[in-house]
Amino acid sequence: MANRTIGLSDELAAYVVAMGVREPAVLTRLREETAALPEHGMQVSPEQGALLAMLVELMGARRCLEVGTFTGYSSTAVALALPDDGRLLCCDVSDEWTSLARRAWDDAGVAHKVELRIQPALTTLDELLADGQESTFDLAFLDADKTAYDDYYERLLRLVRPGGLIAIDNVLWSGAVLDEDPDDASTRALQALNAKLAADERISVCLLPVADGVTLARRR
Repeated sequence: MANRTIGLSDELAAYVVAMGVREPAVLTRLREETAALPEHGMQVSPEQGALLAMLVELMGARRCLEVGTFTGYSSTAVALALPDDGRLLCCDVSDEWTSLARRAWDDAGVAHKVELRIQPALTTLDELLADGQESTFDLAFLDADKTAYDDYYERLLRLVRPGGLIAIDNVLWSGAVLDEDPDDASTRALQALNAKLAADERISVCLLPVADGVTLARRR
């Protein structure tokens, strides 16, 4: 028994995936293809994909939103978990990276559930708010440029319904959030957001040490 989260060796991390993740073949192929990219570290882990899919199922989510799609692992996992009439709106700025995502959606048979908007995510989020879509999304996943996390969070908090959930990736930032005097803007932004979420009475909050850290913020 342990009263704190244990550390994971490479072997134990592999065991977690082997025993706790039912990874569809399409996601295995996508993960292997993404591994060849210089930016492969931006991809979520298999256990994060499984967590997002479980949240979709538990919530009975039908409308989801993603900020930062990259090559499509998390979006494919979410889309697979959505019912056939469910919808996922993805925000990204890269045609190159999301071309892999589009292929994965097609391979998984979920392309009809996914809408991709290639433009700055803040523009998309502001358009949704202007279009009267406040409080209409069940689940949002945030995994984009860290210096804009707070701006994304404030908009997502308006877009998810009461009882809706925002999942925020990279909140531990490989442990750099413990640095007392960080010299990079991303670390400082994450430290500030983590402190803000810990005290934000608009949400219920839970920080999970999954992969690089995932915070679940449930709108009250």
